[in-house]
Amino acid sequence: MSEPRRALPTTSFTYGDYLVWPSDERWELIDGEAFDMSAAPSLDHQEMLGELGAQLRTFLRGKSCRVFLAPDVILPRGDEADAAVRTVVRPDLAVVCDPAKMDGKRIRGAPDLVIEILSPATASHDCLRKRRVYEKAGVREFWLVHPVDRIVTVFRRTGQNGFGPPDYYDADSKVPVSVVPGLEVDLSLLFPPLIQEVRESPRQYGKPPTPTDEDEPSARRASRRASRSRR
Repeated sequence: MSEPRRALPTTSFTYGDYLVWPSDERWELIDGEAFDMSAAPSLDHQEMLGELGAQLRTFLRGKSCRVFLAPDVILPRGDEADAAVRTVVRPDLAVVCDPAKMDGKRIRGAPDLVIEILSPATASHDCLRKRRVYEKAGVREFWLVHPVDRIVTVFRRTGQNGFGPPDYYDADSKVPVSVVPGLEVDLSLLFPPLIQEVRESPRQYGKPPTPTDEDEPSARRASRRASRSRR
């Protein structure tokens, strides 16, 4: 699995640095280390994100929990000021139920639910590095969506010991969201049925046809008939 490019690993950055970087670039900070996340997501990635957001927003409309697509999430170690925070991530989707964590610009503290849609450029970063970050920060539920394998891996927090063993859901499943009782995500809308292409097998791969007189060369056919007449 590949991962995003690192920037100057010997340099430590903060959210204060992050805020003055070009707005058309996308970066994440993990313990002060910067990772370039600027690769544009594929169209399939964007469609999946839109479908997930639509299902969650429909259920949560009028409730205290809110859905965010690619928000800035800062994860302080303690009570340090925003500008001093050294871990800043941008998950594909986050659900936050605590109004105190939202100020209109960013989310401060662990979201209740985080969803990452895997892509070739960031799969290792999402599956390994960011999973550990989310677990340490206190995220209650973490999803990894696998577009190619058409499955969703779900990690759920079990007490103070971090995430328990993952659960796996295929394309026909409805996934319960433990942090929002009553909410289920229909994966059949996320992974539409695959189109089955039916083709006839080439003739040479099937059973050879039984030869007929019409298939035999004319000279050989005439010789065989003459031989029969002399008998």
